[in-house]
Amino acid sequence: MKLTLFAATGGTGRHLLTQAVAAGHEVTAVVRDPSALGIHGVRADLLTADPAVLRAAVDGADAVLSGLGPRRRADAGILSKGTRAIVDAMQETTARRLVVVSVAGIGLPQPSSRSIGERLLSGLAGIVFRRHYADVAELEALLRTTELEWTSVGVPLLSDDPLTTKYRVAVGEWLPKASRLSRADAAHCMLRTLEQPETVRQTMMAAY
Repeated sequence: MKLTLFAATGGTGRHLLTQAVAAGHEVTAVVRDPSALGIHGVRADLLTADPAVLRAAVDGADAVLSGLGPRRRADAGILSKGTRAIVDAMQETTARRLVVVSVAGIGLPQPSSRSIGERLLSGLAGIVFRRHYADVAELEALLRTTELEWTSVGVPLLSDDPLTTKYRVAVGEWLPKASRLSRADAAHCMLRTLEQPETVRQTMMAAY
């Protein structure tokens, strides 16, 4: 497949890039410095790039994948703004399939069966990362306004543990005890959705 990848130098993005190339996909990475990647790339800052550059990067792609996310709390807002730029570019081209990384549970109904501990941790996280969670919620809302064939892969706390491919998923519903996942497995899950039509226009969760 012909893939366009955003945020290929990030924690999850690096695994997306490595796994996509290993699987034989033709990959174009949109990054600030493509020379460091050793593959065909487009030099662009997603938030300030000329829209024409982004359109050229996604046009003709079988799928567009984004590992975009904040690296620090001050980056709140980057996810929805960056995804808006990607969506705008795709809607002006032939590209239709979009897979983005999100936060576990946001965009899904919260089950009443969660334990007191899970609710408490969720509440505390909501206070600490309020701006980031609002950004993710805006992302989820944005996707639903488009006609793109999108999938949002919600992940919990990510680690640098190695790839296992042994994780659980839930499509369109809450995944119980979703507390951790490696970045490598998050990338694997995102790529796997490209062969899963049931994930189109769905928010899903992945965790061990």
